[in-house]
Amino acid sequence: MHARFILDASGFGRVLPRLLNLEAPTGMPLRAALFTHVQDALPAGMTDRNKICIAVHPERRDVWYWMIPLANGRSSVGCVAEASFLDIPEAEREAALRALIRAEPNIASLIGDAPFLMPVRHIGGYAANVEKLHGPGYALLGNAGEFLDPVFSSGVTIAFRSADLAVRALLRQLAGETVDWQSVYDVPLRRGIDTFRAFIERWYTGELQDIIFHPQQAPGIRRMISAILAGYAWDETNPFVADPVRRLNTLHEVCRLEAV
Repeated sequence: MHARFILDASGFGRVLPRLLNLEAPTGMPLRAALFTHVQDALPAGMTDRNKICIAVHPERRDVWYWMIPLANGRSSVGCVAEASFLDIPEAEREAALRALIRAEPNIASLIGDAPFLMPVRHIGGYAANVEKLHGPGYALLGNAGEFLDPVFSSGVTIAFRSADLAVRALLRQLAGETVDWQSVYDVPLRRGIDTFRAFIERWYTGELQDIIFHPQQAPGIRRMISAILAGYAWDETNPFVADPVRRLNTLHEVCRLEAV
């Protein structure tokens, strides 16, 4: 089979990065997740089944939980932490996840002792990066290129954005134009990835949590941050996109001083 151009959307299969030896260090700490599905049987009105619930461990700010309501009273529930924290023998994983759920009051109130519908699964080392997102005859989309972390579901946003940028560039190239993939694909895509990276890094240090849970929130700043976490990580009219590291550091310092 021959193709004029390949868009690699193989996700964690990472076909071209493996074949072409493109993988590069991520710069992200090694993390892991324990997760399963439960029959939650939530009473009507107890929680909004159209929304994902995220909670933080009461004693470890770098440990967080998700609960994603699915169909027919079923939910996905999991916990993310540094890999060493979840380095648990397979036979002990169900008990470990149960104990972690009981440790967080919000998740515990939603899950309780609901039955697990499948064995507790473990995934680790999922962060991924590549030396370049494009090359002669190919471009890498979504997780096949770079994946940061499951928090805020940034991988979904990056996958859609990469596909949009790549298809626009490829259509021009197939029409006979000379396309500078570095400037129209790699650079703009990584700009949004780096915005997400700044937020994710500060989530795990606790700085972003200080901002999100700060009791005195400016509505305008709240809207800017919410927009990014909703996927608008390429909107450079948003100051937290244009300069995320400096803006977040400054905002955290303000929150810290106000809390004194």
